[in-house]
Amino acid sequence: MSYYQVKNLEQYFKHYNKSIREPRKFWERIADENFTWYQKWDKVVEFDMQEANIKWFLNAKVNITKNCIDRHLAKRGEKTAIIFEPNNPAEAAQHITYNELYDRVCKMANVLRDQGIKKGDRVCIYLPMIPELAVAVLACARIGAIHSVVFAGFSASAVTSRINDSACKMVITSDGGFRGNKTIELKSIIDEALQKCETVEKVLVVKRTGSEVKMKEGRDIWLQPLLDEAMANNVAEIMDAEDPLFILYTSGSTGKPKGMLHTTAGYMVYSAYTFKNIFAYEENDVYWCTADIGWITGHSYIVYGPLLNGATTVIFEGIPSYPDFGRFWEVIDKHKVTQFYTAPTAIRSLAKENWEWVDKYDLSTLKVIGSVGEPINEEAWHWYNDHVGKKKSPIVDTWWQTETGGIMISPLPFVTPTKPTYATLPLPGVQPVLMDEKRNEIEGNQVVGSLCIKFPWPGMARSIWGDHQRFKETYFSTFPGKYFTGDGALRDEVGYYRITGRVDDVVIVSGHNLGTAPIEDAINEHPAVAESAIVGVPHDVKGNALYGFIILKESGEGRDRENLKKEINEHISSHIGPIAKLDKIQFVSGLPKTRSGKIMRRILRKIAEGDFSNFGDTTTLLNPEIVEEIKEGKL
Repeated sequence: MSYYQVKNLEQYFKHYNKSIREPRKFWERIADENFTWYQKWDKVVEFDMQEANIKWFLNAKVNITKNCIDRHLAKRGEKTAIIFEPNNPAEAAQHITYNELYDRVCKMANVLRDQGIKKGDRVCIYLPMIPELAVAVLACARIGAIHSVVFAGFSASAVTSRINDSACKMVITSDGGFRGNKTIELKSIIDEALQKCETVEKVLVVKRTGSEVKMKEGRDIWLQPLLDEAMANNVAEIMDAEDPLFILYTSGSTGKPKGMLHTTAGYMVYSAYTFKNIFAYEENDVYWCTADIGWITGHSYIVYGPLLNGATTVIFEGIPSYPDFGRFWEVIDKHKVTQFYTAPTAIRSLAKENWEWVDKYDLSTLKVIGSVGEPINEEAWHWYNDHVGKKKSPIVDTWWQTETGGIMISPLPFVTPTKPTYATLPLPGVQPVLMDEKRNEIEGNQVVGSLCIKFPWPGMARSIWGDHQRFKETYFSTFPGKYFTGDGALRDEVGYYRITGRVDDVVIVSGHNLGTAPIEDAINEHPAVAESAIVGVPHDVKGNALYGFIILKESGEGRDRENLKKEINEHISSHIGPIAKLDKIQFVSGLPKTRSGKIMRRILRKIAEGDFSNFGDTTTLLNPEIVEEIKEGKL
């Protein structure tokens, strides 16, 4: 493919400067040279950043699955598209060719149509990391249905809220899923979730674990018999460039999850371009991203980005510690993986184990190793570089978000000199700026500010499903005319960017964005709890952990505190999911609040971290005396 594939630093600056001077021409050439279109665009981009209205490749017609699959068949039909590595290493891996993927996606697309799904309908996909998950995603895109993948670790109530928000017509799930030595009963979670959903008409069920499940007559159907009857060819729906492709929910700071809406053509161009450049992908490479397709990383860099480039992508069902701490390295050795992309949480947890787990496997095929989900700390960076990359495979420490659709700031391997903890330089076409508290752009280097993007890029989300006003207020109102990432950043003496963390009330735990508001809502539903506040604190393995300050009702005052802590965490687990459990719970008599009633989380964060210096002027608080009390009770 004749991408602007950057080969050296001089070329990077040349391409980057061109992309800033002439962004329309830059993206037009990439789109024009590297994709199959039914009809080209009338205009490259049209936008109003004040109103958060952005459109790319106006009036172009395309189908993303034609670009992911069909166009590869002539030359790459027998090439492996997907390697499925099961949870149990004793179970044989599957190698699915592009021809086989075409057949499977076409059959699934025909099943969806036969079951009444049409262009624009929403389909909730709640599946483990098995090939059917990727096939379901692609089948939805092929017929123009909007897929909404929900991570198969979320609780029933979390699934309910997402299905109801986007009014899904169908759910695709499985009898269960394997995760390490556990079996997760996914179908029973869906059954519970659907008790409060009125829009779902059909549930298609994949048989994976063989667990006994209840099938509701008229609603639930086993998938395999339908696939057995389906035709292995399907005419792809002709989609407009700005037709919705998928909704993906991310935690919000107001309690209600945000359904980020991504559209077709811009996302296609951006995910393909970024994959090709950031992973320096070549024709016979084997690429592995360990994320779940339930997150944006899996959408962009397990499914769409790799397949758009005709790559071989690995789907891994398991976890890094099962059956032992050598599993990641065993898989790399087994499949001769060339690009490996994982989260700092996984790196930190594996770094705690004996390095012999790594060194017993042959990792010599690795060319590029990557980090995603949160900034990687220096100790983990060096361990990753020394033991996994063997100081020869560059680390791409990538910064991006669900909202951005693809990677925004990252080293380019063999091009950008790396620096531990720094995401380094923006990709061509990405225009980051740092803003001060007075909404002024901060010029020069060796500066710190709020990270914004001042010009649109093709992969960006277009809205929040059903609530464009919230989209505008969340991302485009803090710094009018610019996209506000919600992150702080510093720019060093050579212009490298380092992400310093969230500036709002979303905490990244083990690479997962967790809004504090929904967790607090779950805690506050406990009959003994009056009020709560959650903050993130640094954690050696998870990056951040959750620290809860909880006020009890009188009914809870006499209770056994340790049992109460367990109950609260069980409550969170059932309402949000186990990932949102609190590491520490401190019972308090009050919370520091402004006179308007806003909780001063900045103070709570400092106390949780054990930093008792410089709280600022606490006399402006409604209850300044509470700060000393909380400080004295710090765990």
